Amino acid sequence: MKLIYTHENRFLVGNAHNILEQAGIRVVWKNEFASSAIGEIAPFDTWPELWVVDDADYDHAIQIIANALSAPNAPEWICRSCNENNDAAFETCWNCQTDKTEMAQ
Repeated sequence: MKLIYTHENRFLVGNAHNILEQAGIRVVWKNEFASSAIGEIAPFDTWPELWVVDDADYDHAIQIIANALSAPNAPEWICRSCNENNDAAFETCWNCQTDKTEMAQ
């Protein structure tokens, strides 16, 4: 297994997880519940992490994540199911988990 993505915001890690799973790449979380250890260990060490299960998928997974995060000026989108505003980086609604492809942007 190789570390593929980490961030202090678990919603962004969850989004990366969803993107990779939709691409057929198996990943596992580490440090998912480590935030309770802040104070005992450095905050950076408590960030949730995504690890690719099959090392052969590593390069493809890196490319997918890079492409997903490379559109900083992309517009936000509104979920038709719950009317929640979602950042362009989210492929699924953070509130109700409705897929972005089902939405009008």
